[in-house]
Amino acid sequence: VQLVESGGGLVQAGESLRLSCAASGFDDERFAVGWIRQAPGKEREVVSCMGRQRGNYYHQDLRQGKFRISSEMEKNMVYLQVRNLEPEDTAIYYCAAVDGWGLRCTALRAGDYDVWGQGTQVTVSS
Repeated sequence: VQLVESGGGLVQAGESLRLSCAASGFDDERFAVGWIRQAPGKEREVVSCMGRQRGNYYHQDLRQGKFRISSEMEKNMVYLQVRNLEPEDTAIYYCAAVDGWGLRCTALRAGDYDVWGQGTQVTVSS
């Protein structure tokens, strides 16, 4: 599995941003892809996830209204829309994946993901 994030940068508070993850190489019929962020001095936080099970894709946002995960798996792409950015959203945003999970990806913690991208930095100025 290979994961490559892009789309981060410096943005103003109140703006929105869409992050992209090129995700490929999945062999298992069931897998999950999560968006996880880590702010300076804080624990990793899973913000959204998606899973594939029985040929269907399931998208889950742990903070609806703030984050929205979507995908175009025919293009091997997973996206994260972040709305109304605040300085507290400044973090490195990672795309991560794990085999064997599908429908219930919200049960996964950051430590359960075993393949990670390099991350993309999002910095929000006030």
